[in-house]
Amino acid sequence: MEDSAAVAGRLWDEWLPLSVRRLISGVLPGGEDDARRLVVWLAGIHDIGKATPAFACQVDPLAQVMRGRGLEMRSRRAMGADRRLAPHGLAGQMLLGEWLEEEHGWTVAQSNPFGVAVGGHHGVPPEDGQITALDSRPQLLRTPGPSHGLWRQVQWELLDACAAEYGAAGRLAAWRTVKLPQPVQVLLTALVIVSDWIASNSDLFPYFPQDIARSDAERVDAAWRGLDLPGPWVPAEPTADTEKLFVSRFALPAGAAVRPVQKAAVELARAMDEPGMVVIEAPMGEGKTEAALCAAEVLAARSGAGGVFFALPTMATGNAMFPRLLDWLGRLPLPEGTRHSVLLAHSKSALNEDFTDLMDRGRIQAVDLDAEDDAGEWRPSSGTRRAAAELVAHAWLRGRKKAMLSSFVTGTIDQLLFAGLKSRHLAMRHLALAGKVVVIDEAHAYDTYMSVYLDRVLSWLGAYRVPVVVLSATLPAGRRRQLVEAYAGKAKGETAAFEAVAEAGEYPLLTAVAPGGTPVLRRPAASGRASDVVLERIDDDLDLLADRLEDELADGGCVLVVRNTVRRVLDTAVALRERFGEEHVTVAHSCFIDVDRAAKDTALRTAFGPPEKARDRPRKHIVVASQVAEQSLDVDFDVLVTDLCPVDLLLQRIGRLHRHQRGGDGQTERPKRLRTARCLVSGADWSGEVPQPVRGSAAVYGTYTLLRSAAALLPHLDGPDRCAVRLPADISPLVQHAYAEDVPAPAGWADEMETARLRHAQEQADKAERAATFRLDAAARPGRPLFGWVAAGVGDADDTRTGRAQVRDSRESLEVVVVQQGPDGALATVPWLDPDSKGRTIANLPLPTDQVPTPLAARTAASCGLRLPIQFSYADTADRAISDLEELHVHAWQQKDSHWLAGQLILPLDEDCQTQLAGFALRYSKSDGLEVNRV
Repeated sequence: MEDSAAVAGRLWDEWLPLSVRRLISGVLPGGEDDARRLVVWLAGIHDIGKATPAFACQVDPLAQVMRGRGLEMRSRRAMGADRRLAPHGLAGQMLLGEWLEEEHGWTVAQSNPFGVAVGGHHGVPPEDGQITALDSRPQLLRTPGPSHGLWRQVQWELLDACAAEYGAAGRLAAWRTVKLPQPVQVLLTALVIVSDWIASNSDLFPYFPQDIARSDAERVDAAWRGLDLPGPWVPAEPTADTEKLFVSRFALPAGAAVRPVQKAAVELARAMDEPGMVVIEAPMGEGKTEAALCAAEVLAARSGAGGVFFALPTMATGNAMFPRLLDWLGRLPLPEGTRHSVLLAHSKSALNEDFTDLMDRGRIQAVDLDAEDDAGEWRPSSGTRRAAAELVAHAWLRGRKKAMLSSFVTGTIDQLLFAGLKSRHLAMRHLALAGKVVVIDEAHAYDTYMSVYLDRVLSWLGAYRVPVVVLSATLPAGRRRQLVEAYAGKAKGETAAFEAVAEAGEYPLLTAVAPGGTPVLRRPAASGRASDVVLERIDDDLDLLADRLEDELADGGCVLVVRNTVRRVLDTAVALRERFGEEHVTVAHSCFIDVDRAAKDTALRTAFGPPEKARDRPRKHIVVASQVAEQSLDVDFDVLVTDLCPVDLLLQRIGRLHRHQRGGDGQTERPKRLRTARCLVSGADWSGEVPQPVRGSAAVYGTYTLLRSAAALLPHLDGPDRCAVRLPADISPLVQHAYAEDVPAPAGWADEMETARLRHAQEQADKAERAATFRLDAAARPGRPLFGWVAAGVGDADDTRTGRAQVRDSRESLEVVVVQQGPDGALATVPWLDPDSKGRTIANLPLPTDQVPTPLAARTAASCGLRLPIQFSYADTADRAISDLEELHVHAWQQKDSHWLAGQLILPLDEDCQTQLAGFALRYSKSDGLEVNRV
């Protein structure tokens, strides 16, 4: 009890962000002093439920000692199943409630919101039914008969002592009338959980403290030094003008022009009466990421946030963002000697070299409480010293339920959506977000199912007063309004202001709103960077495409072909290689092993990136890619061919066309015939009155969405008056046209579009209904306890394929580790891998099945993870595939010291890189990735 209370005090004083302290302090009459007392007191009493017969009976020799003092109790066996009705968290909540009511005059309604931090400290607040069940079995709290009064005396004595020791006794009368808001209840619960976890660490707090000759204070000091937890970011609001701010944070050359939308975003963050949500809509390549980070710095300083969470759509985009975040952090004016915890938050972060470098530098393998260096300063037993303003992947913060507590986090959107999913230890996720600025990138990329969770999370972020920055190049106006309303909550009588948000058609556009406030719109000027893109239909015929590209590339050039399915990518690549040769055609899609996928992205950026960064841009080349080329890849091509897709995604693809100036305004460094940006739209039968998308595209995006996209593009595709797409001016009109509800169908399209619309509406309603099954409720009125907060939830939620499927409308995909199997059955890492960053050979490393492989071999094998395509996600096929894969179960790899491979499904390829799985033939190549054909 003393350890937990002491840790809670240290967390409050040295680790908790100011924004969280303010939120808790703001509802208590004594402000911050009251809040600290309350946190320390709740941490001190959180295990009071262990002073009950239901708990104390578990170890009979110890129970006998208590019986000898008059505290009678039945044996564990005699109590039977009833004992499970009194888990010590729930028992503690009920004892605390009784004590407050009987000894201090509180009502049940007043005590419950305070007691929930005790009742929920093991991750799940109690449900009403659990409370009723225990209330009907008082013998679990106190043994009936002569010892009943003694049990009560002991419980009350402990509670009285804690109230006196931790300064709560004199404040209980003042707290009695406080109606704790649910967000505050969540934060109090989370702080009790963190305090309990740290105090329960026997390395930090030995079980037998009397063996160490030091006072309680010295013991706590030693433990806190041993934990070595980095403190929160405490930014000062930058006072430099916007131009100087951007130059200093992003190493821009002196005199570099800051774009209008960037300047407006920072000025809007500075001008808000209260930090809130800022939505930044601007074209691709306008520097929205840099604008978000500078706005986040301002919002953090003004709100007291202690970190930043940058949420992105995929692991690949998260990996790409992480070094940019580190670079920004390295340029922040952090005080000498400060340390901040950093996290890359996705399931394969341990394979990211930028992150593992931090883990190596910040490692705390073991804690030696007595170790001191020559200067008398405590250090980890490894001897690691800390540099000024060092960034560390802190050891204690690496657990899956603690990691998001790191100050600076880059991760997938799933990590944010999990905060809206009823799950165990949800309070920890909320504490992690409540102390940060949250940046949500590519906001247009999340479908109806994910948006149900995102909107609910935004409503809680608004309740926590968390600043949020939302980024998008192609955000439908209706979706913009939904995001703003979810965060702010639509105030009564403010309908007109929110309607204005949905009706705004300007572009670029900034929208700002504070929690409970009225939205404000800003319309910065465009940067002046403009381009025309000529759109043209092309029939879905591979020979025709090859003929056309042969003409286009007569003088050289670089082409990007984007297909909507991997099957279409591979078929297109085969046809184009026959015409142009293997060396002139590259494939990129999602069905590559992780290490090859990362190498593909690097190679694309190296060959086709900005002129100042790219090396050896080929004279003639074609890249055939899936949707992996849509976002977060800074690549630039001379010609684009794309399958018909939703118009916002088509515009994202166009963002890879003439992305950079090559040779000035005239693009004179491009082949002469390719100096006009041209996009060829394929993937549909254009011959009829209504275009018919190819089957694969309709399966991915839905026919209605594709028809709406085609309808919006008609003025740029058809007729004598057809015009080029003008960027950025046409971005918002095209997106709004494609997603507005009241736009009439083109002539002759009405019947087919209405049929597709009805089917689409039903599918969207079904998605929303499915998503709502495990979605967290909105925060209730102040004073209502969190009882049943995560009832009927999913249990534990984490970044596994199962966890991600809970917040994404996708079938649970199978992930495997790809290895090679020789004729003798021996396993090894795949043979085509290049040496690692340290020059070590990692190809063909043996993977023995009778022992744990070497760390290098195991890590290399784990880096060859592969997500199998959708055909392996359907129930019967998935079951059969798992059954086939489990035939290769290596018992030796399931040991604790084999964390890289334990629990993984292993896919062995033969010497020709082929195998069969669940009735499909699989072939893998470094150049083309995985190819799947039915046997």
